[in-house]
Amino acid sequence: MNLMNLIDGPSALIVFGGTAVATVLRSGWSDCRMTLRKLRGLGDEQFDPETTRAELAQQIQEIQRDGLLRAQPHHFGDREFDEATDALITRRSLPALMEAHEAHKARRLGEADRAVRTLAQAAELSPVFGLAGTLISLSQLPVEGIARGSFTAAISMAVVTTLYGLLGANLLLAPLARMIERKAATEEVERQKVIDWLAGQVAGSVPSGPRALRTEAI
Repeated sequence: MNLMNLIDGPSALIVFGGTAVATVLRSGWSDCRMTLRKLRGLGDEQFDPETTRAELAQQIQEIQRDGLLRAQPHHFGDREFDEATDALITRRSLPALMEAHEAHKARRLGEADRAVRTLAQAAELSPVFGLAGTLISLSQLPVEGIARGSFTAAISMAVVTTLYGLLGANLLLAPLARMIERKAATEEVERQKVIDWLAGQVAGSVPSGPRALRTEAI
């Protein structure tokens, strides 16, 4: 089998170019940009819960030693935990900590969902443009008669465009969507474990009511 016969520029342009344009038109620039950002993020390092716990340890020790009224926020670059600890210290409330976490969780899952939906849309469109390429190639057959060379070229292009459409959908676009989905789900599980651990560590330092708050202030 000669694999070079499967390489065809016009066929690739019809299938992949058409799929890209149609996806942008259906999903919009915003979702497509988000999808590209998530695809680039697949190569980034996974969320590291152990490093995050180590970074939070100093904050926890200060809260346990001095109380929430005297503690100062320590930021280490993770936007969620920086804002969550700010909310905890400023409002002196575990619900504030969880509220900040849930807001970031909803944002991350929303972004991942937009990327997954965009790639799923592209996966649906890819075979359609494979079929379109097949019809375009067959339309190029001469009406006055089928020469052997023209017939072979048209059938070759018809087969290749169909193949590109199927492979693009099932070996590229759909798997990428699942990779983004799995990475997002795994990160949320790990982040939830860390936020639960953080809440458990500082629970004893959080005032349980107005009286407790006045006592800590004294």
